[in-house]
Amino acid sequence: MNLTQLNNMERDKFVAVLGGVFENTPAIAGQAWEQRPFSDTEDLYQCMVKIIHQMTRDEQILFMRSHPDLGSKVRMAEASMKEQSGAGLDRLTLEEYQQFQKLNRLYQARFGFPFIVAVKNHTKASILEAFQTRLANSLEIERSQALTEIMKIVRFRLDEIVD
Repeated sequence: MNLTQLNNMERDKFVAVLGGVFENTPAIAGQAWEQRPFSDTEDLYQCMVKIIHQMTRDEQILFMRSHPDLGSKVRMAEASMKEQSGAGLDRLTLEEYQQFQKLNRLYQARFGFPFIVAVKNHTKASILEAFQTRLANSLEIERSQALTEIMKIVRFRLDEIVD
């Protein structure tokens, strides 16, 4: 899809096309639609980043909670399934699955939202290493890191959708 097509779409269609860029939060795409036209993909991306950064801290935490646990077997957005599959998280051994579940629980208990990482350029091993490293972060640092990872995910997903 090209930018001209996106700029000319009705709101419902725009949200249908770009809503999946955000994990279970298509309303962000709806807010971005109001800022059209976009001069290029970077302009669209920056608009979406700004929407997320303008959220209150509580809204950001709720948004982060919409992301699935890594390596879980729960229903998740198609894009997340594809990304996790690409990192091998759909083919975990029983031991790896248990390790991911333990880390997910520890992380969730410590920070109140799921561990978020842009898995596209990761392996199971590098994700596990990031889990361990980031569990030592403060809440403020980790909240910021989770948002940074979300922005990477948004960028990867936009690049797959928009020519």
